[in-house]
Amino acid sequence: MPRFLPVATVDEIPDHGTLSVTLPDGTPVCLVRRGDGVSAFRDECPHQGMPLSAGEVLEDGTLECSWHGARFDCRTGAVLRGPAEEPASLLDVRVEHGQVLMAPGQ
Repeated sequence: MPRFLPVATVDEIPDHGTLSVTLPDGTPVCLVRRGDGVSAFRDECPHQGMPLSAGEVLEDGTLECSWHGARFDCRTGAVLRGPAEEPASLLDVRVEHGQVLMAPGQ
């Protein structure tokens, strides 16, 4: 069973916003918060590798890449609008007592 380590607090992530963090193994991660829910994605758009953390969380629950406008479901990473054709890489994340926890090596 992977060991989950703290990478941020929920309060560090703006509500309906993103936060860029790096796992201990060097993996760049985009944390997305909508209310009390937190999702985590590899911090690169599958279209051309630009950082998703530079994007915007829209009211309809999508994460829009700021570079070419691709949109992804904040919960699943599914593509909702191109030009991306592949989903955003969803990573395993947990929230416990206000801490955002992730396992290295994802």
